[in-house]
Amino acid sequence: MGTSFDEILREFLTDNDMTQTKFAADIGVKQSQVSEWLSGKAKPGYDTLKRMALAYGVSADYFLGIDEDYPEIEK
Repeated sequence: MGTSFDEILREFLTDNDMTQTKFAADIGVKQSQVSEWLSGKAKPGYDTLKRMALAYGVSADYFLGIDEDYPEIEK
């Protein structure tokens, strides 16, 4: 199988020097929801995944572990 969603999200946040709070605000969810994703207790739904992709100009395939590349985002 591939990389899990929590690992992908953790890497994305680390690579972009982004806090859970900033990420949550950018996609319109609570920080506690991001924490649940990072712990592997939950995963985002379709609408949230779509907002993640649109917020950062990243393919949803990246967050799904299908495509390993994403463009560098502006900070």
